[in-house]
This record gives sequence, structure tokens and C-alpha cells, in this order.
Amino acid sequence: MAVLQRSEFALALNQIASERGVSSETIMESIKSAILAAYKKDHITDEEDEMEGIVASLNENTGETRIVKDGVDITPPGFGRIATQTAKQVLLQTIREREKDAILAEYKKRLGTVVNGMILRFYGPTIIVDIGKAEAIIPQDERIPNESYFLNKKLAVYIKEIQEDEKRGREIVVSRSHNGLLEGLLKREVPEVNSGSVIIKGIVREPGSRAKIAVYSEQSGIDPVGSCVGQKGVRIQSIIDAVDGLEKIDVVQWSNDPERFIANALSPAKELTVKINPREKIAYISAAQEELPLVIGRDGQNVRLASKLTDYQLEVEGSDRDKKSSETIKADSDVNSEK
Repeated sequence: MAVLQRSEFALALNQIASERGVSSETIMESIKSAILAAYKKDHITDEEDEMEGIVASLNENTGETRIVKDGVDITPPGFGRIATQTAKQVLLQTIREREKDAILAEYKKRLGTVVNGMILRFYGPTIIVDIGKAEAIIPQDERIPNESYFLNKKLAVYIKEIQEDEKRGREIVVSRSHNGLLEGLLKREVPEVNSGSVIIKGIVREPGSRAKIAVYSEQSGIDPVGSCVGQKGVRIQSIIDAVDGLEKIDVVQWSNDPERFIANALSPAKELTVKINPREKIAYISAAQEELPLVIGRDGQNVRLASKLTDYQLEVEGSDRDKKSSETIKADSDVNSEK
């Protein structure tokens, strides 16, 4: 009783075994287990003793399947059709799994990069995205909080990790809120960053609101900030557009002089006096009264991001002591910058 025509069965088996890195023995055992389960479902009652001594026999060359108990052929009449369907399903499933393994292996090599995607559907709070050869997920905590998401929306995503889900198996996790998204977008838009002549020294974000990026170049004649911003701001605007226009992005010059770097990080505020306590990682910033709003930013955001970018606790006060409105603001660097 042939399960499949010999050529079809042998072709499918050899395809998996030789091209997809699965041993024929493994595939054969999977098919026999599935056929035995099909037999048990249709021909065995709840008595477990009835399965004792029963095995599925599968001829590797012909694809012939038989149900054997204690060496005696007990294959039911008409069971061949069920065995054929079961064998085909196992083979196809094995092929799909191996193809998925190959795709996941490819994307594993691309972890930490940015790819284009398109929203396919929603699974509760999770977004399913087409990223080319595979589907990926954007978990709720990897979204930009105030961004709108809808079917067929095209968006750039950062490949963060491959994780195991109990129900859905291994999944590619991509992010819109990770700092790496901005780094990848910079590499796309700024040739000097992509070539390594401009180096990204740090990125901090409050996704959907504001970000600060510190850049540096050791090559003379290259303006790292100007390279990233582009003529008339065209390059940085492309990156802002890629995050739905929701984030203001400050590109600042990195310096190995902490005082200078801190002053740069507090951009767009100018003419600041910075004194540091390197042992305690505290910086004291003095600013003209009219500059304080820029130094501090809305709800303290500018000084908070600058603190994270420089890894210093920042204490800011107005330099005009005669004005009652002079104030001291502290920002703790409780989160290090993350590229």
C-alpha cells in the first residue's frame, strides 16, 4: 500500500535531507509519529493498553506505510489515504520549518540594523510588520507612544532581537523606539556616518518627543554636525520624517573635554558657563536669565536629555542674582546613553 508515488516521496524526502540540512532519519521518525497519531485517533479507544506494541512502519524507498503490532500487520482497510495525507503534511511542515530557520538565521545576522517595513495586521497590542522575507512584530513597548499605526503604513524599523513565544514560536522583534533606529537612519542618510568618517558617540531619546545625538570626527575638514544636519537641514529632516515628524532631534558636537561637551549637549542654549566635579560626576551650569528656558526645556526635557547624554548630573542656575526669578534646576543622569 503506497503512501505516495515513489518519485514524489523520494523527491520530497531528499529535498529536505540534502538541501535543507535535515537528516532523512529525523524526517522519517516525524512522519511515523504523525501516522501513528492518526491511527490512534481513528482506531483506538481510550484504553492506553491497546497501543502497546503498535508501531508505524515506513519504507524509505517506496513510501509504503503499515501499522504493525507485535510484528503482525494490522493496517486497517483504507488507511492508505489517511497515511498519504499525513505524510504530505509532515513533509510540507518540515520544509516550512526549515525555510523559517534559514530566514531567521539570515535576520539574526542583521540584528542591530534598520530595514523598511509595512504594517500587515494587528494582534492585540502587537503590530505585525512585513520586513521583506519575513514578518516581524512591534510589541507595544517598542512603539513610539504618540505615533499612529494603521494597515499598509510604511515605516523604518530597528531589528532588535529574535525571541521565543510560547504560542507563536520564534519571532523577529523590531522597534520604533530604540536608539538604534536613529543610528541606522543616520547611516542611511549621511554618507560620512556610513563610511565611518563621522562617528556617533551617543544617542538619547524620549521617543516621539525629542532626541540628542553626539557626533565626532577625527578627520580634518569634516564638520560632523554639519554633515548630519545637511544643507538647509535636509538630512536631519529626512530622519525626523522617518519618525513621523514627531521628534525634535538635536545633533551636537562631542568633545573629550566634559565642560565643552556638556555645553554643547545643552544646545540650543548658548553662552553657558560650566564647571564640573569629575569625582562626583556633577556639573554646575550658569546661564543668563533669558537662556534658562532653552537650557531647561519644556518640563525639564532639554537638561534631562543632556544629563543622560553626558552622564553627568547637571545643576543649572541663572546668572542674574538680582532677579527673584533666578532658579536652580537639577537633572540626574540616571540612564546612560545607548547607541
